[in-house]
Amino acid sequence: MSYPRIFVTGLGLITPVGLDAKSSWNNLIGGVSGIDYISAFDAEGFETRIAAEVKNFSPGDFMDAKKARRMDRFAQFAMVASQEAAAQAQLDMAKLDPTRVITIIGSGIGGLITLSEQFQVLKDKGPTRVSPFLIPMMLPDMASGNVSMGIGTKGPNFCTTSSCSSGAEAIGTAWNMLRNGDADIALAGGTEAPICPIAVAGFNSCQALSRRNDDPKSASRPFDAQRDGFVMGEGSGVLVLETEESVRRRGVPVIAELIGYGASSDAYHVTQPAPGGEGGARAMRLALRAAGIQPNEIEYINAHGTSTPLNDKFETMGIKAVFGDLAPHIPISSTKSMTGHLLGAAAAIEAAISVLALQNGVIPPTVNYRNPDSECDLDYVPNEARIRPLRTAMSNALGFGGHNSSLIFRQPGEMT
Repeated sequence: MSYPRIFVTGLGLITPVGLDAKSSWNNLIGGVSGIDYISAFDAEGFETRIAAEVKNFSPGDFMDAKKARRMDRFAQFAMVASQEAAAQAQLDMAKLDPTRVITIIGSGIGGLITLSEQFQVLKDKGPTRVSPFLIPMMLPDMASGNVSMGIGTKGPNFCTTSSCSSGAEAIGTAWNMLRNGDADIALAGGTEAPICPIAVAGFNSCQALSRRNDDPKSASRPFDAQRDGFVMGEGSGVLVLETEESVRRRGVPVIAELIGYGASSDAYHVTQPAPGGEGGARAMRLALRAAGIQPNEIEYINAHGTSTPLNDKFETMGIKAVFGDLAPHIPISSTKSMTGHLLGAAAAIEAAISVLALQNGVIPPTVNYRNPDSECDLDYVPNEARIRPLRTAMSNALGFGGHNSSLIFRQPGEMT
């Protein structure tokens, strides 16, 4: 069966290192870390007191202030990233059939900040004082819903929730829907705003977070022998995906082509990846098969690379299983070393970063890589960005619950 080609025509980012794609990218290739001491709440007494927060963010700078107050922070981030992506893609809904534009924004947790705040209101002031906006602010699908309302899309509109793979699943699902003819254009990505007391306490309880409080900037150190856990982050990444026919009809420039998507389940453990990275390896192989390319055509991998002992070890093993003797020669980086781990937004942000790497011919570094690990012995682009023309890039995501996803992008080349 022949499928239409699917292109990226816009992308938007709001991250711990920038309020838009340009500033985020420049800081990432400059090796700038967005990790610092938590300012969102008083973290005294917590085992972890650091996070990668979005700084200097005022939602009223990007959207109607009244509407912003009725959105949780995670939905606000999705709106900002989506608006940037839509602007770059030159989306004018008045000139489009809005029923042919879909919106899929993944989130692993949804409006946790609002939920936790309203629990406190219930405790302190009683049930009649709970906000009437609690439910529409906490639901994970309300980022997608608000983006649809804000931009005016009327095609299918929903949320993917698959832990740290949520953003990749949103992009992969949109890709499949466009290829199957369900729509012409998609806004797809992920968003998360989890930095609140209950989330930090919960992740500490399951031994997932770094406790390197004495030096926040160096706390996230993927693939380093002294890694001790991930650093929680927040933000959003959104891509505009579009069929070739739609691109031609609208006459807009393309940034990259999405050529492959694969997903798998470990069926192993609620938090730990399957031994040997077997599930992640299957997702990578499925993405390669969907793309119709060979392993030797992958020139860069943006790894999941969480800075946890098991993830980085098993992801390395999974890459070796798929790429064999080629694995040591493929540049691999984990931008979580700078952004922290954005949970349900991570894979979408890293997909956008992979697209930017293709577009700019620059591979972002894995910062804080100082102590080699004999079990993580590949080329992790340590500490400094690398200038290298790229044709094809893979972006991996591995989530709690055994969710694995892999996306493959390449230079757009000539239209058929």
